[in-house]
Amino acid sequence: MTLTAVGATTNSEKRRKQPFYATLWVQVLFAILIAAAFGYFSPARAVKMKPLGDGFIRLITMVITLVVFCTVVSGIAGMQDIKKIGRVGGKALLYFEVVSTLALLLGLIVGNLVHPGSGLNIDPASLDAKAVSDYAGQAKAQNGTDFFLHIIPTTVVDAFAKGDILQVLLVALLFGFAISAMGPRCQPLVKLIEALTQAVFGVVNIVMRFAPMGAFGAMAFTVGKYGIVSLQPLAKLIATFYVTSILFVLVILGSIARMAGFSILRFLLYIKDEIFVVLGTSSSETALASLMEKLENLGCSKSLVGLVVPTGYTFNTDGSSLYMTLAALFVAQATNTHLSLTQQLTIFGVAVLTSKGASGVQGAAFIALVGTLIVVPTIPVAGMALILGIDRFLSMFRAIVNMIGNGVATIVVARWENELDRNVLKRRLAGQTD
Repeated sequence: MTLTAVGATTNSEKRRKQPFYATLWVQVLFAILIAAAFGYFSPARAVKMKPLGDGFIRLITMVITLVVFCTVVSGIAGMQDIKKIGRVGGKALLYFEVVSTLALLLGLIVGNLVHPGSGLNIDPASLDAKAVSDYAGQAKAQNGTDFFLHIIPTTVVDAFAKGDILQVLLVALLFGFAISAMGPRCQPLVKLIEALTQAVFGVVNIVMRFAPMGAFGAMAFTVGKYGIVSLQPLAKLIATFYVTSILFVLVILGSIARMAGFSILRFLLYIKDEIFVVLGTSSSETALASLMEKLENLGCSKSLVGLVVPTGYTFNTDGSSLYMTLAALFVAQATNTHLSLTQQLTIFGVAVLTSKGASGVQGAAFIALVGTLIVVPTIPVAGMALILGIDRFLSMFRAIVNMIGNGVATIVVARWENELDRNVLKRRLAGQTD
């Protein structure tokens, strides 16, 4: 595997055609298929492959905080104009809010039209509430004032030690604004951070060599532990969520992309490596660094990419938003809990806030949904035990939609700010490398 599968294409490699089996997406897809077969035919052994997936995700998360810090700081410092930083940030946050709200609304509409939980007739008293108790404990810490206080780390080092992207993002924003305000005096520090950024991305490129191995371990464990048979009772929910996710990407994000002057299908083809890595690991964080490199290759300015993408990974979780309202209605329907329009709108309103805590971390959307149901006690929280076993299968598409949504958002904001080279975008999406 070569580094160009996950990062920028170097000049010496532009003219060299890779054999198909050497590309990252082919290797990851092959690993996923073998893992699924292995998990089906030898589940006991497949479960033991979990450390491979966990190890790869840990390798990525090990450097993610540095990636976020360096790119955000260099991005803000690169813009120099504080007013421009505020304008870009404001437009990005407005876009994030509108599109993620559309995702929440779509999940609500589909849940009411399809009724994925109808017919299960589950008695909430028969469910294992203890299975959800750990998640409920984590969710409570994210509600109300505690959520906002959680954004502020105890110390700067603590933010990096815990690997909390939201806290690191706050530190990076403050640091970036301080450097930008000090002007030329901090140029040596800016150059040092830019050099550190290149080194960190180099580490990411090395780690991504192990992506097929990580995807194999994660998928083998998932199929081996939960099995294909366990999906049958909840197949309607899985199918509904998958189809809705595809429609969201092709129709909603596709329409946004068309208005921004590019094809969503060509964009998906361009980031196919990242899509398959996220599919195999069920975590959008594994593709954060390589997605940023590819967006720069598409003609988006480095400073804008460094500011918008890390912010989007926290505030623009389209897949998680889509999942939250759809899954909430599924639990209500499965437990025969009637919800009035007012109650559904309440769930929608609470989810607008709790979804912002559903970052790219694996399982964060499940915790955010539990937090939503705690705030809206009409639906029994114990009902979340119904989807606990299949959450890994749902998280695959959640993470993919999150990642795609942030890619589209970055290009759109770059176009609004005239920070996008449209000729480069057109050439790269057409498959031209020079």
